Amino acid sequence: MSDDEKTLLAAVEAAIRKRPELAKRIEEIGALAQGKGWGTATIAQEINCVQAVLKGPLTLAVDVGGNIGDYTATLRARYPDLEIHTFEPAQRNVARLRTRFAEDPGVRIVPLALSDKGTSTTLYSNVPGSGGASLTRRNLDHLNIRFDLEEKIVTTRFDDYWQAALQGRPIDLVKLDIEGHELDALNGFGDALAVTRVVQFEFGGCNIDTRTYFRDFWYFFTERGFTLFRITPFGAWRIRTYREAEENYVTTNFLAVRDPPG
Repeated sequence: MSDDEKTLLAAVEAAIRKRPELAKRIEEIGALAQGKGWGTATIAQEINCVQAVLKGPLTLAVDVGGNIGDYTATLRARYPDLEIHTFEPAQRNVARLRTRFAEDPGVRIVPLALSDKGTSTTLYSNVPGSGGASLTRRNLDHLNIRFDLEEKIVTTRFDDYWQAALQGRPIDLVKLDIEGHELDALNGFGDALAVTRVVQFEFGGCNIDTRTYFRDFWYFFTERGFTLFRITPFGAWRIRTYREAEENYVTTNFLAVRDPPG
């Protein structure tokens, strides 16, 4: 440890002795600086990071969990010639998406959820059109939030959609924000993943309810030739190895970037 680091540490320790609650605040600030828990209302920075790793024009993108279309709209503004297929199963949101993008031929609204199989199932939410709607009935009683609303929806494997609707075309970007079921969707990508350049995915409290871990994503992507990055206020931070400290259940966004050949 350098002399400067020792001096800084001593100052922090002295401050904490006077105000012990500062330790929690320092922890929170340190986490946010690393992008941990920085995953809400950050669409512009998310797309900044996408642009940094996907240099040049994009042709085809897929927005999974489109909600009311804010990510799609921001991405479309950055890439006016980009074709976007936006998946959203909640009918209230589907109606809003169709109205919002009615005059935009570059956006296709797909009223389905993605999973590892095609079936009829239930979407649970706390309010109509909720951005937190999930295929799992979340337990947020500790926050006085009840997922009591139910809606019958249909799921499909992306591999099936990719072959039928996209004719097996290469994909520049896939964004996954489906409240704890991102891994299920990825397991339905099949061969489409091999022609996908970047996957942006969310990880957080929803993964407690679905019992999935960041370690699952780490192995899924690294075994398929991707490098993982965490989206931070300062850009994309490369995650070089898995550590248990990555199991942070406050909403965080990541990029999985396909490694170049050779």
